[in-house]
Amino acid sequence: MNRIMSHLSRFRVGSKSKHVTQAHDRTIISKVTPNISAFASKLHHHDAPGASEGSKSLKILAFLGAGVSGLLGFATVAPCFDEAAEGLHCPNYPWPHKGILSSYNHASIRRGHQVYQQVCASCHSMSLLSFRDLVGVAYTEEEVKAMAAEIEVEDGPNDEGEMFMRPGKISDKFPQPYKNEQAARYANAGAYPPDLSLITKARHNGQNYVFSLLTGYRDPPAGVEIREGLYYNPYFPGGAIAMPKMLSDGAVEYEDGTPATESQMAKDVVTFLTWAAEPEMEERKLMGFKWILVLSLALIAAGYQRRLRWSVLKSRKLVLDVVN
Repeated sequence: MNRIMSHLSRFRVGSKSKHVTQAHDRTIISKVTPNISAFASKLHHHDAPGASEGSKSLKILAFLGAGVSGLLGFATVAPCFDEAAEGLHCPNYPWPHKGILSSYNHASIRRGHQVYQQVCASCHSMSLLSFRDLVGVAYTEEEVKAMAAEIEVEDGPNDEGEMFMRPGKISDKFPQPYKNEQAARYANAGAYPPDLSLITKARHNGQNYVFSLLTGYRDPPAGVEIREGLYYNPYFPGGAIAMPKMLSDGAVEYEDGTPATESQMAKDVVTFLTWAAEPEMEERKLMGFKWILVLSLALIAAGYQRRLRWSVLKSRKLVLDVVN
């Protein structure tokens, strides 16, 4: 701004134009603000036919300076706001099922269900999943029936009009940890544990976000105070989360003998949650590959047919006998 003022002062002394006055200079200076569109329209309004080339160059310089300062100010403030309001940006991890022709790791899905069952199910529900959804994906039908029979489900009414408890069946939904939202909030100091059926699709950058959240607990930095009952996690919006750190090395003993490290359990449960949100992914990819193959063959056939039919017409030679 000081440089612009000095240029304007020299211009007022040396300019011979009668159309540029001291009031006009003050108007130009007052318009050097981040409002670029208003400033540009004002410059266009004050450009007189007799204005010198120096005046035009000075206006362009002021215009560019205002634009650059506005962009720099936005670039400086925006990241700080995003990090505070939306949490720390999550890294992108190389999930093995993200490829075009890649499929789920079904052993990882089984281990992830084990982590959910032993760690997460005490607070978080999965109301959109039934036991039968696990058949052929992570367990056999006999294993799923035995798993469902371990719980009791309220059913009825019976012939006497009474509700009764029965062993779970393969068609039953996953059990709910709480009867309603009010009971869930009361048990968790006002916080409501979200349903995990679609959590990887309900959050931005879902898989990476959930993995980063599960493994991102740490001590708050200097100057950051977390009230009692909350825990510091930079990946959670606001940095303070009501869920304590649930995963630690050896918290679960895998059936297949895989070392249950914190990152391994987080990877497996995220794979399970991703499958729960998109159980049709493998079938969708396979169907898409089939369609691409069929359409490619159809395109080749159409190109050959066009060349076969039109080659005669495109290669013929017309001779005009203008004499006869």
